[in-house]
Amino acid sequence: MLKLMVPEEISPASAGNSEIEAPRPHALDATRIIVATAGAPLAGTPLAAIAASEIRASETKAAASYDQAAELAGGGPAPNPTEPQSTGVLPSPPGIGFEAAAPIPPAPASARSARSAKPADRQQFWLPAVLFGLTCLSTYAAGAIWSDPFASSSEPGSFVLALVDNARHGLAYMAAVMSILLAHEMGHFLQAVRYRTPASLPFFLPMPLTPLGTMGAVIALRGSQANRRELFDIGLTGPLAGLLLALPLAWIGIRTAEIAPIGGDWGLSFGDPLVFKLMVAWLRPDLPAGSHLVSHANPLVMASWVGMLITGLNMLPIGQLDGGHVTYALLGKRAHWLARLMVLVAFVFIVVARQYGWSLMLGLVVFFGIRHPPTTNDRAVLGRWRTALGWASLAIPIFCLTPFPVVPN
Repeated sequence: MLKLMVPEEISPASAGNSEIEAPRPHALDATRIIVATAGAPLAGTPLAAIAASEIRASETKAAASYDQAAELAGGGPAPNPTEPQSTGVLPSPPGIGFEAAAPIPPAPASARSARSAKPADRQQFWLPAVLFGLTCLSTYAAGAIWSDPFASSSEPGSFVLALVDNARHGLAYMAAVMSILLAHEMGHFLQAVRYRTPASLPFFLPMPLTPLGTMGAVIALRGSQANRRELFDIGLTGPLAGLLLALPLAWIGIRTAEIAPIGGDWGLSFGDPLVFKLMVAWLRPDLPAGSHLVSHANPLVMASWVGMLITGLNMLPIGQLDGGHVTYALLGKRAHWLARLMVLVAFVFIVVARQYGWSLMLGLVVFFGIRHPPTTNDRAVLGRWRTALGWASLAIPIFCLTPFPVVPN
């Protein structure tokens, strides 16, 4: 959810191609050096003619290899290495009985990038995949263990038994919360692909031994390559996609939920956001006032509560949060003042209400930066529909975020 806009560093030499690498010496260049320095006594001999023939044959083979690599990479045929290049060719050293061939140019950049892309792609895939798997495990453990009031450290083996006995709760919570988070992140990622903005796969953040089991996810985005309108779409699609799944799950969960046991999960009660209070009043008028439904005993309710919490946090209009992207698209550089005001309000709330659990989140937001970096075109027109949707989306934290998420009994 937190999209880190990676600054792009382009040197003058690589302004046209971000993957240009320095040319490396070719094996045939080394052959020429040997012949040029030690071949003078061989001038005019059959051995010199054989050497020249071998070099020309090797050059022809290398040219064919370059052409094949370039065609596979879509870069067109490579230049003929036997033809003189515009860079010029040094004259043959005196005493050589044959004409030195022109230097072989380096392989086309497209061919080099095609060769070097596979290891990078593997690395970019495996780390998100491993983190996704670990987050699935941590959310399963959270759903299984925290739904069992008898699983405690005072009883050896109780945690292991809870993982097995409460597999249904664990799987239901894991599937629901991971689906919400995945929908959120894929909303960002697919929009980035649509606008050809470089972005990483989502990095899910496991948080074992906690009631939530996860801290959400982050995605690295080169937002400096997107304009104002594209950044707006990338930033807002994620929260909307997550809500499209979290709201139906909350609806189903609240309709079928049981009242949370007194004391909640291990002595913790979870505060209801405004959207939950409205849905409970509408769907469950039979419940007595003050009833709590948010508990791991109701995995769908708990998963949708986590989805609401993460969505509400990310829609705060600060820095590189989703809400920061939206407000920058709406207000431009004036959004920096709104971000500073929100940070100040959050700090005062943490101190006055003694909600020090929010300190980590506030510290991360400040660490990654309150100011939003510029886009490629801050003057791109949003249009009336996007503008209205953007202003309406700023109300998401009001409905989805509770200032007191965990309340000890």
